[in-house]
Amino acid sequence: MNFTTQMDAARKGIITREMAVVARKECVEAASLRGLVAEGKVVIPANKNHTSLDPCGIGQGLKTKINVNLGVSKDCYNIEAELEKVRCAVELQADAIMDLSCYGKTAEFRRKLLEVSPAAIGTVPVYDAIGLYDKELEAITAEEFLEVVEQHAKDGVDFMTIHAGINRETVARFEKNKRLINIVSRGGSLLYAWMKLNDRENPFYMYYDVLLDIFRKYDVTISLGDACRPGSLKDATDASQVQELIVLGELTRAAWEKDVQVMIEGPGHMSLNEIIPNMLLEKKLCHGAPFYVLGPLVTDIAPGYDHITGAIGGAIAAANGADFLCYVTPAEHLRLPTLEDMKEGIIASRIAAHAADVAKGILGARRWDDAMSEARRDLDWERMFELALDPEKARRYRAESQPENEDTCTMCGKLCAVRNMNKVISNVII
Repeated sequence: MNFTTQMDAARKGIITREMAVVARKECVEAASLRGLVAEGKVVIPANKNHTSLDPCGIGQGLKTKINVNLGVSKDCYNIEAELEKVRCAVELQADAIMDLSCYGKTAEFRRKLLEVSPAAIGTVPVYDAIGLYDKELEAITAEEFLEVVEQHAKDGVDFMTIHAGINRETVARFEKNKRLINIVSRGGSLLYAWMKLNDRENPFYMYYDVLLDIFRKYDVTISLGDACRPGSLKDATDASQVQELIVLGELTRAAWEKDVQVMIEGPGHMSLNEIIPNMLLEKKLCHGAPFYVLGPLVTDIAPGYDHITGAIGGAIAAANGADFLCYVTPAEHLRLPTLEDMKEGIIASRIAAHAADVAKGILGARRWDDAMSEARRDLDWERMFELALDPEKARRYRAESQPENEDTCTMCGKLCAVRNMNKVISNVII
């Protein structure tokens, strides 16, 4: 039986190769997974042209996934350095990589990335349009925006952020309800400017059916971008954000009618007490579609430490409905991340994702923690290193501070509670 997309196959009762791979990774029944893909509650971003892909599933009942952002910019144009980040991200088990390149030979980097990456690849085509056409934003036509989308799809991009929810109605709501930091989404701000300069509707909203035809042809997952995501605690859960979310819910149903898989992008910055209501709101308004969040960052005062503010918010968000975490690095708001910044961001996001999976009762998540506890009880250092999220750092810390007794560490020495309890319980005098 023929099919066009993973959703189309699922609705026809077909278990694709990608579904079988994801079911095996997640230890779930392939038939159950197929049902969730058919409903739109799970997506498997898998462009037909991404031949190096090792598919992953994102959504209800599956492990929380993480995304890594990278790419070249005008101030930091080094393709080899970004490709080294790609290699590192794959080694650190990132589930997806978004190429946010916005300058120079973006196609060259994107194609190399797709060639080497087994992780799902995402892009934001509106960034590429600015450099590709080498003309002012105002002069780019709606047709040219769509041409960029199709080129990314042909290249093999698995999911694309499309800010189709910032239509004229959303813009009117934004302009009536002033914000502290306006629009902080790069793609959202570009489309807002284009709309104002041309006095026209958002091209991605206006030609949404054409866009969906492209996505259906190549089986690209549409990641409906949150142009109005809050960039400060003060702007969280405001009229603009909620208005856009309502539109995204409508666009979700339209995409599903054409068998196009959908993810919804979300905030942003917000205080701890607003995270759970936001997760409920998104799932309700967007009909259970997988939710992809940036952070959320739970305070605005920690530049240089936003991988921590993001991990705190990410853990709470994922424990309460978010399915996909976009990593945040210590360099957020400050500079293009270095390789080390990227590593810290990945580890922080993986901690948040795993903590949420334990809370959600995801199959196998708790076993990892229990195995580490057993190794600690047994003072089995080698086993602890093997189980560590970052074995290299754990080994280095141990090596840098050697204890007098091998079965202790330099913090407690012979006063180690684990060591002494083991001896007492074994009836050995300390």
